[in-house]
Amino acid sequence: MTNKSPFTKILIANRGEIAVRVMRACRELGIQTVAVYSDADAQAVHTRMADTAVQLGASAPQESYLNIDKIIAAAQQTGAQAIHPGYGFLSENAAFAEAVSAAGLIFIGPPAAAMRAMGDKAESKIRMKAAGVPTIPGLEALSELNEFIEAGKLLGYPVLVKAAAGGGGKGMRVVHAAAEMAEAVMAARREALNAFGDERLLVEKYLEQAHHVEFQVLGDQHGNLLQLFERECSVQRRHQKIIEETPSPLLDQDLRARMGAAALAAARAVGYTNAGTVEFIVDPSGHTFYFLEMNTRLQVEHPVTELVLGLDLVQWQIRIAAGQPLPFTQADLTQRGHAIECRLYAEDVAAGFLPDSGQILTLVEPRGPGVRLDSGVTAGSQVSHFYDPLLAKLIVHAEERAAALRRMQTALSELVIHGITTNVDFLQALLAHPDFQTGSVTTRWVETTFAGWAPSPKPPLEALIAAALAETLGPDSQRASARPGPDPYSPWKTSDGFRLGEAH
Repeated sequence: MTNKSPFTKILIANRGEIAVRVMRACRELGIQTVAVYSDADAQAVHTRMADTAVQLGASAPQESYLNIDKIIAAAQQTGAQAIHPGYGFLSENAAFAEAVSAAGLIFIGPPAAAMRAMGDKAESKIRMKAAGVPTIPGLEALSELNEFIEAGKLLGYPVLVKAAAGGGGKGMRVVHAAAEMAEAVMAARREALNAFGDERLLVEKYLEQAHHVEFQVLGDQHGNLLQLFERECSVQRRHQKIIEETPSPLLDQDLRARMGAAALAAARAVGYTNAGTVEFIVDPSGHTFYFLEMNTRLQVEHPVTELVLGLDLVQWQIRIAAGQPLPFTQADLTQRGHAIECRLYAEDVAAGFLPDSGQILTLVEPRGPGVRLDSGVTAGSQVSHFYDPLLAKLIVHAEERAAALRRMQTALSELVIHGITTNVDFLQALLAHPDFQTGSVTTRWVETTFAGWAPSPKPPLEALIAAALAETLGPDSQRASARPGPDPYSPWKTSDGFRLGEAH
């Protein structure tokens, strides 16, 4: 495959680690990049890394990256030929994809029609049933409270009330009894309306001991559609993933093949092209699986797939958007080794995963073979409360799972972040637990096993600084500090001819 660039300039309509990740892929293809930024991100890494950066105005920082007109105008003004949406913000917004195309630009992602079909959870379930893809028992098109209560009785509690639009764990409530339904519906509707501008809800049977396994798909504009194997995503908090890995320790070859075929059927049902992810819930007791949803964009956890397949998914997104065909077939793809990803958040786990903000004073990144850090911050970066608290993703790769797990634990122990509270200690606790070591965790594992978890007490930053100074200055400084009177070891007491400010 030639490395000739399919575009000369691409605008990245996102921020943080994903914007940096896309820029790196563009650089390797010889493509110039345009960053957009809010007032809060004027000094952010992605803003400074791009070849050109365009400020999105003085609007509220959390709304800046949602301004379709300004983003498209920035692309036109800078001569960008295409827009990569990253993930989050406008990445699954069909109206944005259509507006990009209407402006004569290329949207690096799937067709707007596929985004609409899969973005609506109710419609996508109907389509999946028609395509023969197993779906979770549930009911759609509900509106009145009594309809939700009847749905709960029919399906059997517990059930999951969830938003028909959007994703990311927003607008979801688990209901264990009819008496809880009214409050759950009201809260889910309110959250769904705020997050997606759509208060429609549906009800599904809630599987309490389930695994969350997703399949990466990749399709070009020439009819080639491939599945790039699975990612195990069961380690979650508040329905949001924390740790992902591939291959999944749960799947055998038969289940992997059946789920991969279902993922392809799901993608074909909506005419999918570019990168996307088909997500499933797996019931290990019955060796069965159900379609959950499809994310019509690149996923946060895509690096683990890249490491076991040796592919750059962002570069392939760009090539596909430019009309290039995939040069490999399903038979050419083989998983090699094992990869694990940990999401590094600015949050206080012991306070209920409360997001933290502030300035990163120190950042020491782990190094070594098979270690990768996708980060959007550096020492001195300001972590804003306006955005998702995801700071970076630490990814490791090794020949087999046990070695990858040890490599991840080592990398986390070498990672140093001062100035803000992070979840690094919590990640270490998760990885060290026997359940994770054996790969037997479910989607409720974190909330049931680590309820009330708190990190071990640590010395304050001031004490660490004092200890570092003492170590740097050595034993002479410690002896001197114990003596009364002038310090005989002071450099100003030396008589070696040195004079401040004189020529020498």
